[in-house]
Amino acid sequence: MIAVDIEKKLKAHNGLQMLRIKKVFVPGSITRITGPSGAGKTTLLKMIAGLITPDSGSIKANSISWFEAAQNIDLSPQQRRVGFVFQDYALFPNMTVKQHLEYATNDAEWITRLLKTGGLDNFTGHKPNHLSGGQQQRLAILRALAIKPKLILMDEPFSALDLKMKSALIKDLQIIFTELGATTLIVSHNPQELDGVTGDELEIG
Repeated sequence: MIAVDIEKKLKAHNGLQMLRIKKVFVPGSITRITGPSGAGKTTLLKMIAGLITPDSGSIKANSISWFEAAQNIDLSPQQRRVGFVFQDYALFPNMTVKQHLEYATNDAEWITRLLKTGGLDNFTGHKPNHLSGGQQQRLAILRALAIKPKLILMDEPFSALDLKMKSALIKDLQIIFTELGATTLIVSHNPQELDGVTGDELEIG
């Protein structure tokens, strides 16, 4: 269970605004996070992952404090072991597709399955600059799953995919999420983009 009760000041076009989130994410659940641009959707994911520090409050995972402002607790991203899909993919330019996954895990069978799931099994030796935008996006998703995380944070993960590829991938991903028992948070500025994703919804802003 991920319990989030945090506040963070955000810079907005009209000055500062306060992002306040109080939410419990049930283990194994999928939550679609929607809201207008600048509302704080990406900031929320990065605070949960430990990449941005909230101004106040707490973040707990299965009763373990990841962040507790009052007690000065702030675990590193490595300690939190979250699978994160960045909006800009954040791929390593000098690593091949397969090396991206081997960097995260030495489970060859799992790597093979992920490559097939993402339709990248014929591109294992390619580096990111030789992949299309959709292929790069799928690689970013596979890399996040490689560590078999219990919490998966996805920032606009399907924006570069055509409808057919997205539908097939979402179907396969939901099977993997269930197998991992992972809690999954998916951000999108376009709710229609998450058609086919079954789960709860959290609207910000």
